[in-house]
Amino acid sequence: MKKKIIEVLKKIYDPEIPVNIYDLGLIYEIEVEPSGTAVITMTLTSPNCPVAQSLSDEVKEKVEKIEGIGSAFVELVWEPPWDPYKMSESAKIVLNMI
Repeated sequence: MKKKIIEVLKKIYDPEIPVNIYDLGLIYEIEVEPSGTAVITMTLTSPNCPVAQSLSDEVKEKVEKIEGIGSAFVELVWEPPWDPYKMSESAKIVLNMI
């Protein structure tokens, strides 16, 4: 189930950065409870991110469409703070960082 959630998260993009939120390193944890509830802990590139609410709403909405997921809860956290080292290698390549 976690694999399906990751597939969905890789289709969601921060509108200001051409990299999906999973490879960007914004997803800190994914848990799926036996009841089918998905709990996703994520952050944003900045606490002042203008898309904070809409991005977490999009994650919730798209994860809840996965067969076997009854509901999704998105927890937005600021600790530890996001930094570019959390990005995947492919994200760094897209952003010309390596």
